[in-house]
Amino acid sequence: MNTDRVPGATPGDVTLRRFNATGARAQREVVSQIHRGAYAERIAAGSQFDSVEAFMNRFDVYVQREGFDLVIAYDNTGPDARPVGQTWGWPLGPQTAWWKGLEIPPEPSFTEEDGSRTFALSEIMVCRPWTGRGIAHALHDALLRPRTEQRATLLVRPDNPAYAIYTRWGWRKATQLRPGLPDAPLMDVLIMQLPLAPPGPEH
Repeated sequence: MNTDRVPGATPGDVTLRRFNATGARAQREVVSQIHRGAYAERIAAGSQFDSVEAFMNRFDVYVQREGFDLVIAYDNTGPDARPVGQTWGWPLGPQTAWWKGLEIPPEPSFTEEDGSRTFALSEIMVCRPWTGRGIAHALHDALLRPRTEQRATLLVRPDNPAYAIYTRWGWRKATQLRPGLPDAPLMDVLIMQLPLAPPGPEH
């Protein structure tokens, strides 16, 4: 298992740890715990796509992707470090299914992948009591800063309250896509050019 502290500034008493695919599998219950804390309202409302079972089924598939990378945020203010947020992704390979369901490609070569062109940021979430403290941004930057791909992509629901935040971080809409997953909603496809810009005053 590869578990490393992520260098760089983090908000308050929060630390970040990075896990490769092997380490991520060992953190499965922690991943589920964070999801339940971040999406409690949607889960309670009966959203099939956001249900614990559907989410963890997707995680079990995603963690098999080559180059899978997970970063977890821990709050250290109590007697024990408490997991409060997470983000993960992987580089898209030549046979990726990521672009299936794309509405209109911005240009003919948009979906061409070779394993080094695009990093897919698949999930980013923070448990409700810890939102608004800069943890999501710290997770986002910790995941993307070491990447050597040319660009990153992120799928976002058009009504996601965090949409405006993503645009402030440098993401731009390219097109729309409906993932080939049960009950999947229509998503906006966001793109960010890499490498990530150096930390600014916000950090």
